[in-house]
Amino acid sequence: MALLVRVLRKRISISQWVPVCSRLVPVSATQGQWGRALSGTSQKIKIAALRMYTSCVKKTDFEEFFLRCQMPDTFNSWFLITLLHVWMCLVRMKQEGRSGKYMCRIIVHFMWEDVEQRGRIMGVNPYILKKNMMVMTNNFYAAILGYDEGILSDDHGLAAALWRSFFNQKCEDPRQLELLVEYVRKQIQYLDSMNGEDLLLTGEVSWRPLVEKNPQSILKPHSPVYNDEGL
Repeated sequence: MALLVRVLRKRISISQWVPVCSRLVPVSATQGQWGRALSGTSQKIKIAALRMYTSCVKKTDFEEFFLRCQMPDTFNSWFLITLLHVWMCLVRMKQEGRSGKYMCRIIVHFMWEDVEQRGRIMGVNPYILKKNMMVMTNNFYAAILGYDEGILSDDHGLAAALWRSFFNQKCEDPRQLELLVEYVRKQIQYLDSMNGEDLLLTGEVSWRPLVEKNPQSILKPHSPVYNDEGL
């Protein structure tokens, strides 16, 4: 079983991030209309972004991906799976105007902070970790560009993007590509069905199973419950 994923899940929790939310990506009045528009809600968006990123790493069944996509149980595999889910969140939140784009920046910030912390927990040499993060950064933006083009294309275009970035051009089983294309399509559709204002307030997202036991179970999710402060 995926021992690495279970160990990292136990060592890293959402509580480690909450104290630093107020220091992330400060928005000053000098940033013009965008800064003024976000000044009253930026703290809530940061917390919602934290929850959304946490959903990418806590609610994803990494072991199922390892098994069905024949991926090794490694840190790099974890990153590729997380990257895919973060990207799907970015696609959804970019539809929510300036607040959504601001939230995207915070989600990506949390992702890199998490990647660095996990590398330290694993005992990776600081110099090697820094070099690896530079490589992952380049791979991240290349993957985001490819996925963006793929999702706007037909299934062949999306499959090509997944083959290049997710499978690192090493997938020889077309059934795995077909499975992942179907997963991304249904997941994007599922996220699109979620209320944008609720996502900005709570950041709570859920993920469909990689393989649906009942394809008819893909329904519009229930609205989340939150208090007057959106928490």
